[in-house]
Amino acid sequence: MRRECKRITVRGVGIGGGERVTVQSMTNSDTADRAATLAQIKRLEQCGCDIVRFTVNSLDAVKNIPYYSENTSLPLVADIHFDYKLAVESAAAGINKIRINPGNIGGDDRVRKVVNACRSAGIPIRVGVNGGSLEKEILAKYGAPTAEALAESALENIKRLERFDFDDIVVSAKSSDVRVMINANRIIASRCNYPLHLGVTEAGALRGGTVKGAIGIGALLADGIGDTVRMSLSADIAAQVDMHDALTSAGIPHAYYRVDGVSDYLAMLEQFCQMTGREDLYEENGLAVQAEVDRVLEAVQDEPHPTVLLLRAFSSGAKAKGDDNLAGVILRDLGAENLVEKHESLLEDVSLEEVIAADPDFIFVVTMGSSEEAALDYMEQNFESNPAWAELTAVQEDHYVLLPKELFHYKPNARWGESYAYLAKILYPELAAEIG
Repeated sequence: MRRECKRITVRGVGIGGGERVTVQSMTNSDTADRAATLAQIKRLEQCGCDIVRFTVNSLDAVKNIPYYSENTSLPLVADIHFDYKLAVESAAAGINKIRINPGNIGGDDRVRKVVNACRSAGIPIRVGVNGGSLEKEILAKYGAPTAEALAESALENIKRLERFDFDDIVVSAKSSDVRVMINANRIIASRCNYPLHLGVTEAGALRGGTVKGAIGIGALLADGIGDTVRMSLSADIAAQVDMHDALTSAGIPHAYYRVDGVSDYLAMLEQFCQMTGREDLYEENGLAVQAEVDRVLEAVQDEPHPTVLLLRAFSSGAKAKGDDNLAGVILRDLGAENLVEKHESLLEDVSLEEVIAADPDFIFVVTMGSSEEAALDYMEQNFESNPAWAELTAVQEDHYVLLPKELFHYKPNARWGESYAYLAKILYPELAAEIG
């Protein structure tokens, strides 16, 4: 039987009070970076995620809250550590929920200011405690971050908010120790009626993290405890492939996705929308996107095939790329002939002499890494400064193009059609009006 608890609302999404268990995730980009963070929010939105949280650790991040809110319908949660002023500013900026640990925000005066800001904005607070940030007094009392210590910290911090007549609360008690996390939440569930946010903090890489998260969250959900969940993993793509192989070998049904092109995106989106019961999102963000892409491809199907060189630049180098990446797939679909198809040695070493000999019609650059400026500096010092570079057809005809990251490095998701149209207009400018 599902535990009965208070219902709170986050931008129209109900948590607790008999509502379905919601799924949330967290961006890992710098929240001050609009393009990177919005790309991650959009990716989560189109996969059926219910709520998105991001770190707010600077005023620059606070200033971006209205921008993110205007560009997504998902509820947005500000994750605040230590600086109560950022919580107050986030509430004023239009965030939909605040996550704090009142124990590390400061004294009651600071907590009162956060409460008043959230009350004025009509938004809830998640009291989030974990084993790594327990109050010194509680840690001394129990000697370690035990389940009882986590539960006491959470319940005492709930009382701090209630003293200011605030009860629009969600509670979480997380630990990297699964047993501690399970037992702490069982204690809290028995002693308050607020909705519970479940998660195993620092769960780890995909293999171990998936198991730990599934055990911790699954055990509590089986008990009817839990109203919203988040899995915390630190896996890179290599670890994800390892996990896929392990599950396959064990005969365990699962879904594994590598998204390089729009067809991969559509297949993944369709399955997620079916699982979450949001077929309407597949219509909006899947079939409509496919129609946009098809319209562009139809417009260019009888055009000649320009030659292109696609470079991925970073602060310490540049690599020629084929169709094993987003931009390369789109160029292939648009009929471009990539130099690496005939000059495979470019994949190992971008020889300027070989590029000059081939003289492509277009040269496209996608940067990666945290500093686009550093990547472009590398291109200038190692390619553009050579007088022979200026003699290339692509350079002379202004066909040396830096592609925007949000469309050609980060997965564009609902903007696939925009990515195709962007490149098609460059390759076939005479069709710009038809492409739209």
